Amino acid sequence: MPDMITAQLESFRGPVEHPARETRTLRLYNALLVDPAAYATRHRAQQTPRGEVWIKGENITYAGPAVAEGERPAFDAEYDLGGNLLTCGFKNAHAHSPMTFLRSRSDGLPLDRWLKEICFPAEARLNGEMVHALTRVAILEYLSSGITSVFDMYFNARSMARASVEMGMRSVYCGSISDFMSSVEEQAERYRYFADYHELASFRFGFHAQYTTSAPLLRDLAELAASLGEPLHTHLSETESETLSCIEQTGMTPAAYLDSLGIWDRGGTGFHGVWLSHDDMRLLARRGVSVVSCPASNAKLASGIARVTDMREAGINVVLGTDGPASNNALDFFREMYLFTVLQKLRTRDPGAVGPDGVLYAATTAGARAMGLPTCQALEAGQAADLLVIDLDQPNMQPHADTITNLVYSASKSNVLMTMVAGRILYEHGRFHVGAEPEQIYADANAACSQLFT
Repeated sequence: MPDMITAQLESFRGPVEHPARETRTLRLYNALLVDPAAYATRHRAQQTPRGEVWIKGENITYAGPAVAEGERPAFDAEYDLGGNLLTCGFKNAHAHSPMTFLRSRSDGLPLDRWLKEICFPAEARLNGEMVHALTRVAILEYLSSGITSVFDMYFNARSMARASVEMGMRSVYCGSISDFMSSVEEQAERYRYFADYHELASFRFGFHAQYTTSAPLLRDLAELAASLGEPLHTHLSETESETLSCIEQTGMTPAAYLDSLGIWDRGGTGFHGVWLSHDDMRLLARRGVSVVSCPASNAKLASGIARVTDMREAGINVVLGTDGPASNNALDFFREMYLFTVLQKLRTRDPGAVGPDGVLYAATTAGARAMGLPTCQALEAGQAADLLVIDLDQPNMQPHADTITNLVYSASKSNVLMTMVAGRILYEHGRFHVGAEPEQIYADANAACSQLFT
């Protein structure tokens, strides 16, 4: 890919107001196109050598083989990708972005102690401006990792959304109601607020977890979601102690208990799912509930290894998430993809478990399904131009024995050449185009941490 491109391409860098996007057109050509959505029917992602993608405004208008000069329209700008890989951006289906303030603080504690002794006390001192500043750091990390959308669960979603829209990031906000925070009425208000907020921001109903939310509150939330035809999302069977405690108190696993309250009536998502039983898996598959695996966080907290192969055999849509920067500590999707597959090989003692095409599918198309983003699932006309370009001209991607296998097992953030969201180039050649300088974003985040931990 050339280091210098035409001045016309400047209009495609960074976030701009929606009306200015409508008429601009961009051609990305001379690329290896990889459409992960094809895995669902072919068990192999579709690859098109020397293909091209046309973009108008926020959306793809063509994705396929190269088109002869006389047979294609004129474009406002054209970008030669030099034979590198162009695919859908990664979908981070579970995160707590503002928790960058807890990155690398008090590592080594189990989840319950870490929450009660470190996390909750610090969170009590957070305000909206801190959440805004801390979210912006996470967005930079997402973009440098090829992530184009994130399913974010945290309080003060308005401050998070302001950061995302300012920087051009696509985000879905998940409610985190519990007995200690928020209310059903507040979630209803937030749902209405985000309905017309911005095309890059949306809201889904959710609650923190079974063990922090009482049955009456869960029933009320389920009734609200049912009235609007919406699914519900929550942390689910993340730890063994959580699961055993629920069985002791209710006689049911968390998945079964929540189902008895109507939580899964319209599907939804369970974050983590490390300690699901076979009956749980059959139940979730029948209800159309996705499960987000967060292998790095679950390994670091010693929560366990999710039984991904069993879940997939049961028919569950299994997807990938980083969890928060407090428990991970990185927001690196290449590391998640690698751990997602190799931990299953180790657990099952089967080196063929969870092949690379399935990993890429979980990181892209399947994640968009879980997040409720139907226009972000494939590399085809009509879909959002949320794209990722991978540099193949580096030692770790050579030789070209199998590009998708290289992507999953060998690639790293250093291979990310470009991250595009809604037709805007937000990250390119190590530089951010997000409407603010990284140095200022870092300074603001460190200032927030100084206030929190002084």
